Amino acid sequence: MVHLLILLASINVSDEPWIPKLISHKISGREERFCHEVRNRDRKCVISRTSIPEIHIQANNWTTFEAAHIFPLRHGSLWVQDDHGQWMTDMHDATGSSRINSIKNEFLLRMEVHKMIDQYLISVNPDDGYKIVVFDPDLYGSDGRILDPVCRNLDDPHCVSEELLRWHFRQSVLANIRGAGEPIIEYDIPSGTDMEGEVLAGPYAQGGSDLEIPAGLAQVL
Repeated sequence: MVHLLILLASINVSDEPWIPKLISHKISGREERFCHEVRNRDRKCVISRTSIPEIHIQANNWTTFEAAHIFPLRHGSLWVQDDHGQWMTDMHDATGSSRINSIKNEFLLRMEVHKMIDQYLISVNPDDGYKIVVFDPDLYGSDGRILDPVCRNLDDPHCVSEELLRWHFRQSVLANIRGAGEPIIEYDIPSGTDMEGEVLAGPYAQGGSDLEIPAGLAQVL
């Protein structure tokens, strides 16, 4: 991870909290259309570059692949507050938080890679040639690879957003290279403790009702 160390040398890591990207894989009917468009664009996991057999595509069998949001759906209020929708240039007629469902905010990933994206354990740095950075043991050999160009062709109006990749990469650095005093969020919540209550009472509850706590909180270190 030499390239990560070089990058961090130029970043001032402060006590700024990251925005928790807690996992929710429920897909509404409204979102299903965007899943279909992402599948048609990418047709593979764009990080691991695992291809989907054509026979599975023809049968509409995407069992082990998921359309992953870069900016989380559960933080729609922050999406509007920070005007991230301005980068969704393929949805001129949409307004407010509805633009969060643009396919510029999605790419196709294997299920396990999707979980790592949600937990900020893997990210893409668009300012370093779209290099993939893994903040965890690199089980799939993805660290240092390049994001597949199929999803980032600038001639495609529906290509993945550089601005949102940059946002996600910043959140990943904040989540993994911590400022002093930030809590560690663990998978295994100790018996007799109220880890969920601590998170909801702390600075990471800033998303308000947008924040959904799953059964197991994700470890981000």
